[in-house]
Amino acid sequence: MLMWLSEQLLFLDPGFGVFQYLTLRAILAACSAMLISMLVGPFVIARLNDLQIGQTIRSEGPESHLVKAGTPTMGGALILLAVLGSTVLWADLDNRYVWIVIVTTAAFGAIGWVDDYRKVVRKDTRGLPARWKYLWQSVAALACTVLLFTTAVTPEETTLYVPFFKDVAWSMGWLFVPFSYFVIVGSSNAVNLTDGLDGLAIMPTVMVATGLGVIAYLAGHVEFADYLNIAYLSGTGELVVFCGAIAGAGLGFLWFNTYPAMIFMGDVGALALGAALGVVAVITRHEIVLFIMGGIFVLETLSVIIQVSSFKLTGRRVFRMAPIHHHFELKGWPEPRVIVRFWIITVMLVLFGLATLKLR
Repeated sequence: MLMWLSEQLLFLDPGFGVFQYLTLRAILAACSAMLISMLVGPFVIARLNDLQIGQTIRSEGPESHLVKAGTPTMGGALILLAVLGSTVLWADLDNRYVWIVIVTTAAFGAIGWVDDYRKVVRKDTRGLPARWKYLWQSVAALACTVLLFTTAVTPEETTLYVPFFKDVAWSMGWLFVPFSYFVIVGSSNAVNLTDGLDGLAIMPTVMVATGLGVIAYLAGHVEFADYLNIAYLSGTGELVVFCGAIAGAGLGFLWFNTYPAMIFMGDVGALALGAALGVVAVITRHEIVLFIMGGIFVLETLSVIIQVSSFKLTGRRVFRMAPIHHHFELKGWPEPRVIVRFWIITVMLVLFGLATLKLR
């Protein structure tokens, strides 16, 4: 929106052309999103408290979490407001990828909102039944991937690239649709599973979004893509604005979500942010790098799968509790220690993921 306005004002002063620079708009999107989060956050928290929209704590969870009962949740709506608002302000709205990530993120946010609403307002502990949740996630993800597949104009847009190898690439054809579907839905639910401690999910999301933003910028720049021997994908550079907005909104939200949290993001935030990361990875053709950078999300998901499978098959539990962050809590790690150590691991994984761009 503001990019279009700056184009109209060029005849008044060529200086308005500075807003055409992608890196500047990404920085401004991050700053705008952070400002929105930090300014609107106190009003959202107060309103949720007035409405008594508080978190319900599972009785089988760690005892230390019982004090969190009643903490306002559904704060993810604040994140979405900041992300989508900043993206609309600073991104090129003629870019189809921008609208795909906006609509997909909003759709997953709506699914999460319904789940949270049923849990905390209607006091239905089941929330949105799993079959309905996955159905609507599938509808949103399939709509996104089918659109990307049918509008692809170059073979690179539907090719799977393997890190560390220059010439290992697989032209997936129609298999692009189910593969991308699993990336988006899997990423969405992985972030949701990680969102169990104060700030545990949001900071890795910020880090991974920043890494994906760098990748989007490089993949959308013909000279950088050629230098790094990665696929050049015209238009993907604009996604750095969206990723910048996620990073800024996440940091603003962390101001209130850090231990001890004043607000939780809930499914409305976790499902949306996870899907957003998945969509950006699919568009930039770096799904495998997403799995590397989001290793904490993968670990949390695998811990649940292993725990459930082991209990059903043998009647025994591998971990004291799943997801795995609860396992470490029950081993005696204070909550802040678990959170910060998972953050440190994510920093290293994101750096390793970015290193794969050159190590080919």
